Amino acid sequence: MSRLILILVCLLSTTLSMAASTTPSNGLKDVYFGEALYHAFQGDWFQSIARLDTELGQHYGLDEPALDSLYYHINEAEFDVGDFELGYRMHLRAGRAITAVIEGNVEESVRNEAIYRLARLYFQKAQPENALHALERIRGTVPARIRDDLGFLRGQIFMANGRFVEAARIFKDLQNAKSLEGFASYNLGIALLKDGKEQDGRKSLDRTGQILSNSPSTLAIKDKSNLVLGYKLLDENAGENAKLVLERVRLSGPFSNRALLGSGWADASRGLFERALVPWSLLAEREVTDPAVQEALLAVPYAYGKLNIYGRAAVLYGKALESFGKEVDKLGASIKSVREGKFLQALAREELKQDSDWVVKLRNLPEAPETYYLLELMASHDFQDSLKNYLDLNELQKKLAGWERDLDAFEDIIQQRRTYYQPLLPEIHRAFRQLDSQMRLRLEQRDRVQKRLNAMLVAPRPDYLATAEERIATEKIGRLEQALVSNGGTAPDEIKDRISHLRGVLIWNISTEYDQRLTDAYKDLHDLNQVVDRLKKQYNAFVRTRQAATQSYEGYDDVIRRQRNLIASAQEKVKVLMVRQGNMLETMAANELTKRRERLEQFQITARFAIADSYDRATKTQTEKSVGK
Repeated sequence: MSRLILILVCLLSTTLSMAASTTPSNGLKDVYFGEALYHAFQGDWFQSIARLDTELGQHYGLDEPALDSLYYHINEAEFDVGDFELGYRMHLRAGRAITAVIEGNVEESVRNEAIYRLARLYFQKAQPENALHALERIRGTVPARIRDDLGFLRGQIFMANGRFVEAARIFKDLQNAKSLEGFASYNLGIALLKDGKEQDGRKSLDRTGQILSNSPSTLAIKDKSNLVLGYKLLDENAGENAKLVLERVRLSGPFSNRALLGSGWADASRGLFERALVPWSLLAEREVTDPAVQEALLAVPYAYGKLNIYGRAAVLYGKALESFGKEVDKLGASIKSVREGKFLQALAREELKQDSDWVVKLRNLPEAPETYYLLELMASHDFQDSLKNYLDLNELQKKLAGWERDLDAFEDIIQQRRTYYQPLLPEIHRAFRQLDSQMRLRLEQRDRVQKRLNAMLVAPRPDYLATAEERIATEKIGRLEQALVSNGGTAPDEIKDRISHLRGVLIWNISTEYDQRLTDAYKDLHDLNQVVDRLKKQYNAFVRTRQAATQSYEGYDDVIRRQRNLIASAQEKVKVLMVRQGNMLETMAANELTKRRERLEQFQITARFAIADSYDRATKTQTEKSVGK
């Protein structure tokens, strides 16, 4: 359990550090980038990757990306997509994304930060040599926010490559880094011990074990330092010093069980079995599934035996044997349950995952005995990765099923639109064709008027601007003149003069008012153009609405069919992968549980022999007392 808690703390701190590294340095300007960050802060890497990939794809598809709001965060977005993929354990894609930044035309500090992330990626993939080669490419300015983290990573990589002297030098320089409080000194101690500098290494671990802090992660590394140093002293038979160091470990911390066990053995190594009973008895009351507790169940009667209290020892050995028997039965039931597939069902319980402590609560499910030893199983790094992969596949399977249901919903919507619009569109088309022909006619008439007015600016034509009454009067005068001609010109001159006078008045009025009439005509044309513009907008809106009505239910069948095929293909792949991953988890769980059961069976054998020996000694002691009397 202690190992698991430390792993969970480390995973949490890694998640928070990755999320913190995604915080925009100059304020958020792109809401979609912010949405991706929101999902990253929740640990929902799939959603964050999907959203950021979409946003980046749209950004690079723009004609002028510099005008896009994501442009202000583009470097951070390129980094973050690699971080998100790393969080989702997409190591190959994450490496490509970060490498693309390194090889791009970016500033020195940006490139160095990308190299740092690439080195961290290699280190997490257990490739310390590649990580070291990556770090060797860093040149020049390093961003201040990653300077300490870069140094810490460099020291860890040096240790992984066996370069303990250089690692120790780096960790020594990081002693004052607040963000690495405890971790730098702990790693310094380990590096010095690996380098053969025992005393210096112990001093560093001892300093780490006495740090004053309220940080959970710092307190955890503090406890671990005391545990490592305490057991090292215990192995060297320095029981008194080991006792002092192990007593620094918190009783409620993740390493408390092993610390209590070691504290008891530190007393026992000096023959102080009565004092050893104090931590061992406290430990024996804790959760029996913990290996340290199981060992304490044997250590307590062992101490009583050393104190010659054989009867008490025999009784406690019997209780330990009974407890081991129950645990062996639980492990047997767990192994059977795992092989029946119930273990995977318990892992995928949705209601438990609503709580951050869902893993701990799994052990309290009465119908799931396979979860009794889940916390210990999860202490394994391989099991952790396999479990995450299985849960991610399970979530992906649910998403694919949800997307398939979404396609069904889309088809229903499309069908409803088709049912609604198809009866209406034929009448709308007829009305539209009639309106379209009328509008074309009026536009042609407007264009002819405009051409005439423009031509009159060069060659004046007053007759074009005559009013309707003037045109009628002109036609009447024309008919009168034709009548006179047809009569052979016998009409009186007075009538001819009056007809000529009337024509002259019309021509005079038209000619003298020509400029004003032309001005008024242009004003009327301007007003007409405004009306036509409004008409065009209404016309275009109607065209778009008519097209949208048609396009709202046509042209989707092929797209939906392709998406269904893609989802079906993905579902088949996920199904196969889930079976493989589930089998791997079940095999790992069954093997681990089998080892735990075999260990308990050995404890049972030890307890049986110890019971017999204790009873023999108790009987012998009782006999000697009787004979002495």
